[in-house]
Amino acid sequence: MPDRYNSIAVTLIAVFVALAAATFARTVIAPLAAALLIVALIWPVQARLERYLPTYLALFLSVVVIVVSVAAFGSLAAWALGRITRWIVAEAERFQSVYAQMTAWLESHGIAIAGVWTEHFNASWLLRTLQSITSRLNTTLSFWLIVFVYVVLLLLEVRHFERKAKNLRNHRLGQLLVLGTEQSASKLRRYMAVRTQMSLATGVLVWVFARLIGLQFAAEWGVIAFILNFIPFIGPFLATTFPTLFASTQFETWYPVLGLFVGLNLVQFIVGSYIEPRVAGAALSISPSLILLSVFLWASLWGPFGAFIGVPISIVVLTFCALHPSSRWIAELLGTAEPNSTPAEPTP
Repeated sequence: MPDRYNSIAVTLIAVFVALAAATFARTVIAPLAAALLIVALIWPVQARLERYLPTYLALFLSVVVIVVSVAAFGSLAAWALGRITRWIVAEAERFQSVYAQMTAWLESHGIAIAGVWTEHFNASWLLRTLQSITSRLNTTLSFWLIVFVYVVLLLLEVRHFERKAKNLRNHRLGQLLVLGTEQSASKLRRYMAVRTQMSLATGVLVWVFARLIGLQFAAEWGVIAFILNFIPFIGPFLATTFPTLFASTQFETWYPVLGLFVGLNLVQFIVGSYIEPRVAGAALSISPSLILLSVFLWASLWGPFGAFIGVPISIVVLTFCALHPSSRWIAELLGTAEPNSTPAEPTP
């Protein structure tokens, strides 16, 4: 019994040390995590190309696919956000009028927010926000440059890693590493495929519903919903809140605003709680509490990127847990391994 308690204590200490390292070394570890995810997604393309082409030519074509995909995704986001932002800047007086009406209504019901707004949202706050956005843009560019370098190097090392793992003196550990890596990559590809399908469905439904309501920039809101839906919990919340706030400046009454809010939440509920679990299947079923913990934990460590990468990290960790008898209970408890099935396990 003491040995078991010691093992649990050592595991908890290791987890805290790993999280501390992830926080203090985020400039190195976060790009590496993004690169590993990209490699897991692109490796089948790379492997197929290597059957017919030299390794470096296959690598070049794989990198082209990655760059084109990222550029297309970024351009789509910039188009939608740019059009809406320009309209908001041009119609600043309208937003000021809506704010004044909301402030008057709240103060008539005993809720004073004007003082709070003046204290926290002043010219200095606006200047700091703009500086922060500029800094983030520069950081994001550096981040993806580092990711790009990691991706190229990792794609060159995949075959070597597999060979080295199989040739380890500890054959059990080597087989576990190879099997865990293969299963993790397969699950990540499935997760991203399902997430993309559900995000696309959400974006289309938001566009259709916004168009039926008569909301301006319906296509742009659909694109934003598509992008934000890649981040569980936080993304759908923002994809519902932003159009609702925007609608409050367009419509003269609250009925269409309320209808839009209810409709968008209904879309998110149907896609996220009904369709997505059935499309993903049991192989990717994860406890909702773990998903929520992953999103907020990694968001607190790595910001918006952490909110996106948190669930893939949990998928990888639980996949490896399912392969070892001593940790299989964690995967069974949190949903990635089925208790009645026998997970694949390395042979001695």
